[in-house]
Amino acid sequence: MLDANSVLEVLKPVQDPELRKSLVELNMIRNVKIQEGHVSFTLVLTTPACPLRQFIVEDCERAIKTLPGVQTIDVEVTAETPQQKSLPDRTGIDGVKNIIAISSGKGGVGKSTVAVNVAVALAQAGAKVGMIDADIYGPNAPMMLGLEGAGITVRQGAQGEILEPAFNHGVKLVSMGFLIDKDQPVIWRGPMLNGVIRQFLYQVSWGDLDYLIVDMPPGTGDAQLTMTQAVPMAGAVIVTTPQSVALSDSRRGLKMFEQLGVPVLGIVENMSYFIPPDMPDRQYDIFGSAGGEKTAKELGIPLLGCVPLEIPLREGGDRGVPIVAADPDCASARALKGIAEQIAAKVSIAALT
Repeated sequence: MLDANSVLEVLKPVQDPELRKSLVELNMIRNVKIQEGHVSFTLVLTTPACPLRQFIVEDCERAIKTLPGVQTIDVEVTAETPQQKSLPDRTGIDGVKNIIAISSGKGGVGKSTVAVNVAVALAQAGAKVGMIDADIYGPNAPMMLGLEGAGITVRQGAQGEILEPAFNHGVKLVSMGFLIDKDQPVIWRGPMLNGVIRQFLYQVSWGDLDYLIVDMPPGTGDAQLTMTQAVPMAGAVIVTTPQSVALSDSRRGLKMFEQLGVPVLGIVENMSYFIPPDMPDRQYDIFGSAGGEKTAKELGIPLLGCVPLEIPLREGGDRGVPIVAADPDCASARALKGIAEQIAAKVSIAALT
């Protein structure tokens, strides 16, 4: 007999490919309805940016088609992002489910470009996303998100001043760039820097967020210590280029997060190769090749993806339209969207296991 129970029964063997558990047991199959051979249900994924979304849908449809009397199948796909695990010695942010650091061992490797595009890609997938530009001495996120001329308002809350973040491309943003003049240098010692980072964490009207992306300054200094010791973090992503000097610095950054108890989600190799605009079928390994893959294997962490260097990628950052929005079908945009999906998947797995 074709009914809701029989549908759930045939779906029990279907697993989430990454969690390796039954979709039914995980309560990811809901609202099963049967009407004259038409089967409909809701599939609730663990992230809007699930990289295996279509694969899971096809597995479900294949299982249901084994039932007699099934004529059509309608799957509504939604997502409920799980919250990262809390830590007793760190204070979370109300409404923020997962905090993810995008970091690098040295400057100039395109860390901010990766952070901005990952944030926008997650928002495009349907997630609620915020971003902290924690690179206090070199705040570039406002320019890259098309918010260079914007400002943030300050209102008085019950516990003091509350910042209202700027918003563009689906991402809420706070940055030191909103609080200083364009050419003004930030000449601060550690305690002042620590204070503004804590303000960005706890005195911003973030609302409900699935992901808060933190664009960290390069290196292993005060900002990294403040961030990792203040809030529980879902994980850190290390951005590097293929060349040896960048990889050497990235190893130190990775070890810092491990020593501070922050899980490292993986490595992103940026500027993996150059694609000339007049010869899109060619690629040139300007900074070497396969360095990120080698380092990932040696350190036992995933290589989340390799991002090619393309002129539109740089142009998009300069004019405030990230490449995943400006040209979503180009090679670098596809790579960055894939990286965002990998990050989201790993964060959900860590929260649910």
